[in-house]
Amino acid sequence: MFNRLRNKKPSSSVNSDMLSKQRRYDSLVRALHADIFRYAYWLCGDKHIAEDITQETFLRAWRSLDSLKDDKAAKAWLITIVRRENARRFERKQFDYSDIEQDQLEDHLSTSTEDNAEQYLIRRLISKLEIEYREPLILQVIGGFSGEEIANILALNRNTVMTRLFRARNQLKDLIEKPQVRGQSNG
Repeated sequence: MFNRLRNKKPSSSVNSDMLSKQRRYDSLVRALHADIFRYAYWLCGDKHIAEDITQETFLRAWRSLDSLKDDKAAKAWLITIVRRENARRFERKQFDYSDIEQDQLEDHLSTSTEDNAEQYLIRRLISKLEIEYREPLILQVIGGFSGEEIANILALNRNTVMTRLFRARNQLKDLIEKPQVRGQSNG
C-alpha cells in the first residue's frame, strides 16, 4: 500500500493551490509595489537600497504568504516587513559617516526645478524629525494609513500615535516657518 501511495502522481489540488498562491502574490505585487518602494525610499533615502529592500520584502512575502489571512491587511503586513528589512540592513553593516560626509552627500541631489527643490526641502525637513515622529508621519502621508493602522504596525497605542502625528506636524510646520539665516551680517 505504501508503494502505491508513493508512486501516485501529485494531485491536481496541489497544482491548483500553487497557481492560486501565485495569482494572489502577483495581485499583491501589482497593487502594492509602488507604495512599498516609496515607503522603503523614505526610510533609507537611496533608490538602489530601496529597490533592494523592496525586492527582499516581496521575497519574504512570497515565503510567508500563507500567514496572511486577511488580504485587507496586506499593506500593513508588507510595511512591517519593509521596516524589518531596513533594520536588518543596519544589523548587517555598520556605517561610519561623519557629519561633513552627510552634508556632501545631500548636496549631490538634483534640485533643478522648483517642484524638485520643494520636495527636496520637505524631505530634508522631515528627515530632521526624530524617528519616533518621522515614522508615523511617513506612514500616514506616504502609506495612507489611519492612526489605528499605524498603531498596529508600530505596536503602539493609538493615542500615542495620534500624539506623535500631532507633534510631527507641528515640528515640521516650525521647521518650514523658521527663517533661514544665511549671509546675515552684524550691521
